[in-house]
Amino acid sequence: MNTQIKLTIDNIKVSVDYGTTILNAAKSLNIKIPTLCYHPDLCIAGNCRVCVVEQEGSRNLIAACATPAAEGMVIHTNSLRVRTARKAMLELLLSEHNSECTTCYKNTDCELQSLSAEYKITKNQLIDLVPYHHYTIDNYSPSIIKDDSKCIRCQRCVRTCEELQSVSALSVAYRGEKMKISTFAEKPMFDVICTNCGQCVNRCPVGALVENNYLDDVWEAIYNPNKHVVVQTAPAVRIALGEDLGIDHGTIVTGKMVAALKKLGFDAVLDTDFSADLTIMEEGTELLTRLKKTLVDKDPSVKLPMMTSCSPGWIKFLEHQFPQLLPNLSTCKSPQQMFGALAKTYYPKKKGINPADIVSVSIMPCTAKKFEANRPEMRSSGYQDVDYVLTTRELAVMIKQAGLDFNILEEEKFDTIMGDSTGAAVIFGASGGVMEAALRTAYEIVTGREVPFENLNILPVRGMDGVKEVDVKIEGTLPEWSFLEGATLKTAIAHGLVNAKKVMQLVASGEAAYHFIEIMACPGGCLGGGGQPIPTNPEIRMKRNKAIYEEDSGMVLRKSHDNPEVAAVYKEYLGAPNSHLAHELLHTHYTDRKKTEK
Repeated sequence: MNTQIKLTIDNIKVSVDYGTTILNAAKSLNIKIPTLCYHPDLCIAGNCRVCVVEQEGSRNLIAACATPAAEGMVIHTNSLRVRTARKAMLELLLSEHNSECTTCYKNTDCELQSLSAEYKITKNQLIDLVPYHHYTIDNYSPSIIKDDSKCIRCQRCVRTCEELQSVSALSVAYRGEKMKISTFAEKPMFDVICTNCGQCVNRCPVGALVENNYLDDVWEAIYNPNKHVVVQTAPAVRIALGEDLGIDHGTIVTGKMVAALKKLGFDAVLDTDFSADLTIMEEGTELLTRLKKTLVDKDPSVKLPMMTSCSPGWIKFLEHQFPQLLPNLSTCKSPQQMFGALAKTYYPKKKGINPADIVSVSIMPCTAKKFEANRPEMRSSGYQDVDYVLTTRELAVMIKQAGLDFNILEEEKFDTIMGDSTGAAVIFGASGGVMEAALRTAYEIVTGREVPFENLNILPVRGMDGVKEVDVKIEGTLPEWSFLEGATLKTAIAHGLVNAKKVMQLVASGEAAYHFIEIMACPGGCLGGGGQPIPTNPEIRMKRNKAIYEEDSGMVLRKSHDNPEVAAVYKEYLGAPNSHLAHELLHTHYTDRKKTEK
């Protein structure tokens, strides 16, 4: 079979690979065909019809996203017939869309709004049907708001939830004029199996799904002279924030981000990377303890494989779908929550501040972190450990609101006490990063030597493969770890909940013989989180991934156990990894949600 197809698009001859759609063939010529239901991460739906084009010899217009190029095709993407059809389709969508653009959270960042502007739809000729549909707004979740009045039924969210996350919290209900995107029994998203991952938000072309934002609350705290507002920033934020501020994808903006946060008025600009290093100390110690209790003490109550607990979307997925494996989950809180607990205990003690006057804010690439911060388990400090979670996108909004020119800001450094970090913490933002950081430390604890990979780069755990398996042989152990001599540590890494489900099915059936598993809920890990700048696609995620490892390689300290501020918090406050106080503040247990499902 000939693998190349020759066709003509807008009088330009082009050759494309067999199976290429007309949409992508046009892209190769830099011809833009508008889309709404199409997304490069998802299967083809072809249901919005905004991408229609004219094929010579065909009676009907065809959907460019769903039609493969065929030999000899002659396509017109901008004929009068095409433009008239697209404009009519946009008018139909607008007739059922709540077009209160100036008060919409997605104003100026809405694909429907942009297309309406391009096609100059200044007056809709159709009846406004919005008042007749009795739309509802679901804002019960601390993470996500679902506004049916904005929905254009493109079904991107449904496909995202099913294909990328294997959750299916959202589905299509009813038919015809009553068709809507709904949940089980039309319950609020807070009450169904939604993991709060926000991947649906990242792919919604309009304002039907947005993060629940806390911008006004944070501004109010900053302006309150009686409050000391502490902010932490996750590793994946610093390689994506610039995208919403006019900077190229995958640009490292750490110093400018810190400068912006200080200018916004935060009293202390600290770093989640500090507590990522702390997480490695706690999690690495927990893993080695579990291995000893299993291999030496033969304790049947200790569960292997141990699984990471940094991703709140993954944790809620496990609570719903594999609650029998909750004992395998590390008891460590996420870096966000470890930071929050210390921000209201260790930090005020060092600074001489009343913990009640501390407002703890985190900037995260993740909408699920908003849910996590509101969990009842996350109050070990005696207060809510993290008061407000803002997404990367929300921070960009704050910077714009303050009138800051991000591009000209002079770079600044994080404040001290909980602001120092290592390269091992930075890579938490990429799939495989937690595993690599843990191995860098655990291997050195056991052998007294660095991991046997060039320049600490454990390349087999990196990359965008959905599931990766990596074996690390342990040789030349220190005397106290001699029981691990010659052992092979079997690890697995998965990102995206559809891949997490595959790994969990293997574990649940007993087919997998892993010791340690890293799971991240979002494609690519935190760099592809539900709170990151929109759009997202494989190319953008690869650029962010590259930036994360560049940040790591450029740091002086690249192993978590070398972080001097982590050493200080153990010496001055916690005592040692997995100590009684460390367990009280930095560890927790989670809930079997299957028992409460109806």
